[in-house]
Amino acid sequence: MWELRSASFWRSIFAEFFATLFYVFFGLGASLRWTPGPLHVLQVALAFGLALATLVQAVGHISGAHVNPAVTFAFLVGSQMSLLRAFCYMAAQLLGAVAGAAVLYSVTPPAVRGNLALNTLHPGVSVGQATTVEIFLTLQFVLCIFATYDERRNGRLGSVALAVGFSLTLGHLFGMYYTGAGMNPARSFAPAILTRNFTNHWVYWVGPIIGGGLGSLLYDFLLFPRLKSVSERLSILKGARPSDSNGQPEGTGEPVELKTQAL
Repeated sequence: MWELRSASFWRSIFAEFFATLFYVFFGLGASLRWTPGPLHVLQVALAFGLALATLVQAVGHISGAHVNPAVTFAFLVGSQMSLLRAFCYMAAQLLGAVAGAAVLYSVTPPAVRGNLALNTLHPGVSVGQATTVEIFLTLQFVLCIFATYDERRNGRLGSVALAVGFSLTLGHLFGMYYTGAGMNPARSFAPAILTRNFTNHWVYWVGPIIGGGLGSLLYDFLLFPRLKSVSERLSILKGARPSDSNGQPEGTGEPVELKTQAL
């Protein structure tokens, strides 16, 4: 429980709340229909991708810029953060998403507001097909995050923020035709709360959570394994001080699992 006494811990929690608020506000805002006619998929995909890239650059060095419960779950599966931190991150993300959607709701004319860009299944797409699509969308997204955030990589190429943003954009370019491209339970949860419409909502939790977990297992245990013992992993999950797991001086206030260099 030392994390609760750490100022950096609470800064990380606030960063996740703040970042998710802005992510949902700009992402959903760009998805509203202001004029008659079909919604431009490229516009929405770029809006979500650029919003996330901006936030990774802004708060990535503070909290890791998860902005997504599925991403946080993936880091938890990989034993890269404590259970306490993961729970607080997810709570902050959900609250931030609802706050962002509420602000958008309040500043948008009722005629434009509609269902607030609620994720819905395309006609003819079954819940099984939709869940599978969400799994694959989130799987590629988490793989990109793990690869670009990995501090073990030498000679990183390009921008971490842009790589993550482009991965999210790719998911939207494909997924919007099937499920509206959830990929983020917080993003799907916020408009569902405000519109009180939870039809097939579980798809947007089960798919991304499974995809995130699979992405973590695939990268951390198969593609580029982290050589940690079971005791080391349990120590991280319990929230041990950094000195307990990697020999750093106590009192640094920064967990080893979130040291994502040069975002």
